[in-house]
Amino acid sequence: MKTLSVSTESRRLGIVIPAFNEEESIGLIVDRCLIAANVLGSVRVIVCDNGSQDSTAIIARNAGAEIVHVDRKGYGAACQGGISYLANWPDILIFVDADGSSQPEEIPALIEPVIRGVADLVIGRRPWSAPMTPPQRWGTWLAVKLVNSFWRSDFTDMGPFRCIDRESLNRLGMRDQTWGWTIEMQILAQMKGLRVQEVPVSWDERMAGTSKISGTFCGVIKAGSRILWTVARYAFTGSRA
Repeated sequence: MKTLSVSTESRRLGIVIPAFNEEESIGLIVDRCLIAANVLGSVRVIVCDNGSQDSTAIIARNAGAEIVHVDRKGYGAACQGGISYLANWPDILIFVDADGSSQPEEIPALIEPVIRGVADLVIGRRPWSAPMTPPQRWGTWLAVKLVNSFWRSDFTDMGPFRCIDRESLNRLGMRDQTWGWTIEMQILAQMKGLRVQEVPVSWDERMAGTSKISGTFCGVIKAGSRILWTVARYAFTGSRA
């Protein structure tokens, strides 16, 4: 685990984990998040249960997480549920996937630019060799290329493993409730003039279960369409409706 060269004693870290039927992995992910982040400051792990029909919430609570039940379906809705629950408590918010693809042990490297005061938003850049399906890989490339073209940014990924300081997140006024949430954050960060960095992170196969996106053809189409719609909406209208 990377050791930060700056003091983190006064930092309050809120780790948000959106989850839907992830009982086989959630306990270990919560445990790993607590171990990785406890040495960095005060930490709370929030599991946003997005309507799970298994024991996700029970296992997460037993592992030390706080549970937020989010009835509205959608990745963005789950993330927003965790943000609202934490309110003004955290100094930094960290977003981690529940399926084990993100590596909580890399949280110190992820938050270091924010702790040092050189970045407001840090995105975990997945390796090109990351286990993604061809539609996922192509869709990520296309979405990032479009954002870079419209907003003159230099993103290379839109990975969900990321962190942002609370004041910067409040400035963005996030609205998306679906799979467009991550790319919306990057678009708004560019529009609002936030300092954004990417840091290399690992990306593994999910620990168990089936991906909500790549696991089905319908999931791929829905997620990809929403991401591209989000880009188009801001590019051509600037609307947040």
